[in-house]
Amino acid sequence: MLNLDPTSTALVLIDLQDGIVNMNLSPRDGQTTVATGRALAEKARASGVRVVLVHVGFASDFADAPSHNVDARLPLPEGGLPAGWSELVSDLRQEGDLVVYKRQWGAFTGTDLDLQLRRRGIRTIVLGGIATNFGVESTLRHAWELGYDIVVPEDACTSADANLHRMTIEHVFPRLARVVTASELSFEPVTSPAT
Repeated sequence: MLNLDPTSTALVLIDLQDGIVNMNLSPRDGQTTVATGRALAEKARASGVRVVLVHVGFASDFADAPSHNVDARLPLPEGGLPAGWSELVSDLRQEGDLVVYKRQWGAFTGTDLDLQLRRRGIRTIVLGGIATNFGVESTLRHAWELGYDIVVPEDACTSADANLHRMTIEHVFPRLARVVTASELSFEPVTSPAT
């Protein structure tokens, strides 16, 4: 069991939104990933851990999206994203949660996430969401560079490809974070021994 201090820990969930959770995902589907994220969020809130919900979206002309001058361009729908694409899945957000809207893979670039976490004394981030090797990995790398301790519950993540998920979980994340399962996490106050 990994116990994290609720006063300095935040749970950050990436892109659990209507336009992404119903995509073809692996090694687990979006609904399973949402269910794990939702259970983690409930456990976190009950212990006083700050919950941060991150979602992504772009203008209809994608003028605010990152460069498209790449070799393997992601397909963008003509006329913009469908209505509701960037909305968080229903009943995920609760009062007191922080919500971050991003326009790239990672949750730090171009947002006030780092500021909001530091002002609340957060030093450890529990990170999950979709996709393991895109939004989650980009956020994790940036968080690590900013000096946060990161914990990734593997079963709170999924991707468009099981091999990409596995490669990231097994070869990238262990160099930057601690990888666990959601059931291995505990949020209990850290008490000092009596003197």
